[in-house]
Amino acid sequence: MIDPLYVASGFGVGLLVGMTGVGGGSLMTPLLILLFGVHPSTAVGTDLLYAAATKTGGSVVHGWSRSVHWPAVLRLACGSIPASAVTLLVLWKLDLKSDSERSLVNLVLCFALLLTATSLIFRKSIMGRYRGRLEQVDERTTAIATVVTGIVLGVLVSISSVGAGAVGVTVLLLLYPRLPMATIVGSDIAHAVPLTLVAGIGHWALGDVDWALMGVLLMGSLPGIIIGSYSATRVPETVLRLTLASVLFVVAGKIMFAELNLSSAFVTALAWTH
Repeated sequence: MIDPLYVASGFGVGLLVGMTGVGGGSLMTPLLILLFGVHPSTAVGTDLLYAAATKTGGSVVHGWSRSVHWPAVLRLACGSIPASAVTLLVLWKLDLKSDSERSLVNLVLCFALLLTATSLIFRKSIMGRYRGRLEQVDERTTAIATVVTGIVLGVLVSISSVGAGAVGVTVLLLLYPRLPMATIVGSDIAHAVPLTLVAGIGHWALGDVDWALMGVLLMGSLPGIIIGSYSATRVPETVLRLTLASVLFVVAGKIMFAELNLSSAFVTALAWTH
């Protein structure tokens, strides 16, 4: 039986993704962990393949509209795909026990959420301060910086499923200041497809994907993305950014608080046994 709450959650996240271009992993993974009690690793693996499916449609539309800067996408992928593969290999080799894995995913997730929220709030001031200087940077330096950005995103996304959206867009805006915003967003979405697909397949191989859950989430999110994309121009962009950033700060705080409670309970239990 299909749980309407999962469908509604998928719709809500899809709506925000359509409106802002951000929020897929940033909202879906914490939602699955906090609201539905899904194990962090399963939440990440399921969300990665869910993101690959939803962003494929977006990248096709941007590709059709010629709003993708393919050199930037290829450079990002040159860093992110190998970094994702290595990260997943390390996770597999470490063979982390359930609690260790939960803590690792939660801590990286908190860091990625805070980074995403910060980049949403301070994007304009960062642009104002550094964009002019970065316009003078030569092509080779830009290419290297893009590959390094890809490596960082590959690690972050593979562990937490968060980071490719707001963080990716902010860095691309700095590195490619002459590109229009639509091309920056299109390039970020186009890069997210192979990255989330590779990372998602890796998590599937590790047994961290709930296919039934993914199907139900997609049922809600695809109509949500369509309606959100249509509504995007009708809601002030600043209001959307600040609202989303506030939600991400609260979610990161909740996950961190739960993690600290879990750690203190573990330490107390350990003290009692000795």
